[in-house]
Amino acid sequence: MENIFKYYQFSDFLTDASGAFSSNEICFSELNDTHFLIFEKTENTYNLFVSKYKNKKEIGTKSPEILEILVRNYDKSIPEHRNALKQYFDDCKSSAKSGLI
Repeated sequence: MENIFKYYQFSDFLTDASGAFSSNEICFSELNDTHFLIFEKTENTYNLFVSKYKNKKEIGTKSPEILEILVRNYDKSIPEHRNALKQYFDDCKSSAKSGLI
């Protein structure tokens, strides 16, 4: 998982104080100023979410405006899991190039 976190520039893990992630550790990567991908680290697994916050300073301290689970029990060896992660970054790049974000 470390390679995925580095490749997609996820933050260091922090403990969730918002209650949105049950006080588990989370890390995040920016899609744009208000949308983020978040990995929640539970005892044995990682869950991948897409979220919306007013800004990245709110992550882990306030509940997100939008929170949607993309992959439960993320497994980097499963192509569908890797594709779910890659799709969001690819869509974000396409939107930025076309001026949508």
